[in-house]
Amino acid sequence: MVKIEKIIENKKQFLDLLLLADEQETMIDKYLPGGDLFALYDDDLKSVCVVVPVTSETCELKNIATYENCQGKGYGRALIQFIFDFYKNDYKTMLVGTGETPAILSFYERCGFETSHRVKNFFADNYDHPIFEGDIQLVDMIYLKKDLQEQRDCITDEKKR
Repeated sequence: MVKIEKIIENKKQFLDLLLLADEQETMIDKYLPGGDLFALYDDDLKSVCVVVPVTSETCELKNIATYENCQGKGYGRALIQFIFDFYKNDYKTMLVGTGETPAILSFYERCGFETSHRVKNFFADNYDHPIFEGDIQLVDMIYLKKDLQEQRDCITDEKKR
């Protein structure tokens, strides 16, 4: 049975999984202490994510990772749906930043995110080594956004019918 927990203490115990999505520990150390860490279990640990506040109206999904042998089974999507529901009363918008990787961008779009903006040379400027996703070297950070209120409005509209 799938269970999602908010982790309050000893967040670094999940470092091995967090490193799958963000391979430089010093970058993880910048957002993990102030972020909310969620862990998804299906018997054992399958996936984690970290969400941080950006402004009073915006939060950001900074890291989401699923063990490679568990990918493609809906765990990442379930975790994203959970955090949409978790934050919909606290924030208007959720951002997520990623490299220009078609499969990952497509995943976020299927989860309801839309392209927002680009930060030029983010990976070159912030990492101490070139970052690759498969054969693709990541250079710019592509930000996507999700209107969290939109989801609530859809649910509200559905109940009115």
